[in-house]
Amino acid sequence: MTQIRRKISYTTLFLLFFSLILPSLPQVAFPQSKPERFPKGVANIPLPKLIDFGAGTCIPCKKMAPILAELTEEYKGRVVIKIIEVYQERELTRVNGIRLIPTQIFFDAKNQEVFRHVGFMDKEQIKKVFEKMGVK
Repeated sequence: MTQIRRKISYTTLFLLFFSLILPSLPQVAFPQSKPERFPKGVANIPLPKLIDFGAGTCIPCKKMAPILAELTEEYKGRVVIKIIEVYQERELTRVNGIRLIPTQIFFDAKNQEVFRHVGFMDKEQIKKVFEKMGVK
């Protein structure tokens, strides 16, 4: 019984430590407007961008594919939407600091990262981010 209590207290201390320390650590800085953060030719387009990092074997990524296809048509000429296959574009994935998939990174027209989301993102959530970015 004592060992169980000891394990619980160590676990509690561990979680408490990281919940207090991690938020105060500096966030990893990514090169903001570097062309190497984008697929070829995308950095030169003067429009807001959504880059989705995923994989064909990832279930949430598969669920997002038709949503991104719809949004590509709906926002044609106003936003650039690209899907990156992380296992094929390893360097691009590394440069953008992708740790989990799917990850969506939103950039403004000047190639500055304005929002990042990890996990499945539905159509309405994406539209809200576009709206906050000033895309109509």
